[in-house]
Amino acid sequence: MREEMKIDPAAETDRIVSFIRTELEGAGMPGIVIGLSGGLDSAVVAMLCVRAAGKENVFGFLLPYRTSSPESRSHGKAVADAAGISCKTVDITPAIEALDHMLPTEDRVALGNRMARVRMIVLYDRSARLGALVAGTGNRTESMLGYTTLHGDSACGFQPISHLYKCQVRQLADFLGVPDQIVAKPPSADLWQGQTDEGELGFTYDEVDRLLFNMIDRHRTDADLEASGFTRDIINRTRSMVNKSEFKRRMPNSLLGQD
Repeated sequence: MREEMKIDPAAETDRIVSFIRTELEGAGMPGIVIGLSGGLDSAVVAMLCVRAAGKENVFGFLLPYRTSSPESRSHGKAVADAAGISCKTVDITPAIEALDHMLPTEDRVALGNRMARVRMIVLYDRSARLGALVAGTGNRTESMLGYTTLHGDSACGFQPISHLYKCQVRQLADFLGVPDQIVAKPPSADLWQGQTDEGELGFTYDEVDRLLFNMIDRHRTDADLEASGFTRDIINRTRSMVNKSEFKRRMPNSLLGQD
């Protein structure tokens, strides 16, 4: 871990907990709904939400599809147990199969987007019933690369870790006591069997975190980035992903207020 990417986990935890409490107070809702994927990000967010709202006010949901890894479910349950929160399972398979009957597809990405959006439908349905806000679990790396689904995993009531790169989320995980098996496993959205984030992206999170930090936070030129050891290919691919996904990071444009 390079020095510039290090955070103070205790101070960052206090900062995020304060932010979550402010969001809940502003919405007039004491509760939080969170989808537990069995991955690092949702585990960290669950732990932070418990510190902010109390375990009795955080409601976890496992949302498997028929091809989901059994490990994802067991890890999601392990997070709920470690955090001391309730955890219910809602199988999204019938909803996805109904969509496939209506709009058939063999495109794995399209299927993954449907899964992300159906999961968010479930979470928002539960949030309305429980009077609770939906917690976002996306990190800054995913957001900058556009590795997210509009109206799917990007939909939420607040974003507690969207300012942190993946390697920084991992630092928080160690501090918060996320189970070791979750911290150690390869990141995966579990969209199809054997899928991993880094395999799909084509580079490691540690590599692209450092590149994004220097490209965006430090405004380094391509020449500077190459001098730092990044190849022209990864610089171009990363910059292209950032530029092409800009529309995902802003509210839709309109003519409201324009003459």
